[in-house]
Amino acid sequence: MSDPRKPAPHGWIVLDKPRGLGSTQAVGAVKRVLRQGGYAKTKVGHGGTLDPLAEGVLPIALGEATKLAGRMLDASKIYEFTIRFGEETDTLDTEGEVVETSPARPTLAQVEAVLLQFTGPIEQVPPAYSALKVDGERAYDLARAGEQVELKARSVTVHDLTICHPGEGRDPDNGGDNHGSLMDSGLRRGDKVRELTLTAHVSKGTYIRSLARDIARSLGTRGHVTYLRRTKAGPFLQEQAISLDKLNEIANGAQLSDLLLPLEAGLDDIPALSLSQTDAQAVRQGRVLSGMPQSSGLYCAMLDSVPVALMEIVDGTAKVVRGFNLPDVAE
Repeated sequence: MSDPRKPAPHGWIVLDKPRGLGSTQAVGAVKRVLRQGGYAKTKVGHGGTLDPLAEGVLPIALGEATKLAGRMLDASKIYEFTIRFGEETDTLDTEGEVVETSPARPTLAQVEAVLLQFTGPIEQVPPAYSALKVDGERAYDLARAGEQVELKARSVTVHDLTICHPGEGRDPDNGGDNHGSLMDSGLRRGDKVRELTLTAHVSKGTYIRSLARDIARSLGTRGHVTYLRRTKAGPFLQEQAISLDKLNEIANGAQLSDLLLPLEAGLDDIPALSLSQTDAQAVRQGRVLSGMPQSSGLYCAMLDSVPVALMEIVDGTAKVVRGFNLPDVAE
């Protein structure tokens, strides 16, 4: 008897994760709407954890796209975040208790001056309230139990770090036109700021809460994150992200195809490699292709518009890195 359910989908849903929802909960929400929408059981995973208090771009992989979730974890990300100066919390965000205070408030010019110190390769100590493991235990579990958590500094890269907007003013001395629609004309570079919003393009493993803590400390004060939004994860942009309300429409019969990005959308930085029917069959059997004229590197092997495999070419020989079992590919 044939399965009356719709076939399991393959591709990406880019969710605009709301504040308060965990990444695992978001995956659960996608599984639920697929089930309610009549789809066959589908493997679902996310491409990079977002803290519950963070919001924004959360790529969720469906079906064969889950084979690329690891690549998404390694991708760089862009965040907007607001630092409130004067108080540091134990969680480095608004969820925790205040553990240190300082009456000092930096000027806009002082913040601008220290940003270069935090751009490029840097060392940072992750927050005690993080999912990193210490002797097999999650750091946040130990911290919540009242234990002292000592995490080692790690190397990360901040590709770019800029002031997004002061939140309460713009700088007339700098032309007055940078993000002017977001600012009041009252704040000048010499004025002290209580809160400031920055944009950071960072490598995998970078903790924005730690970055905010260290920026504040370098300015002779203390600080914590009050707002955190991811605007880009790998190739996925916030303009592509859908709300939970939009996601829930799938459960009520909305077309998933209108919201689903193709598997290869997660490989937009990798060139395509067109295969013949014969070569596609060989690749699906795990065989090596030789005599390839393309330069060495990673490729997304395609049969017409269907991804067949992620392949690596070395000196004219192409080997399968990860095969995709998608419909309509020659067997």
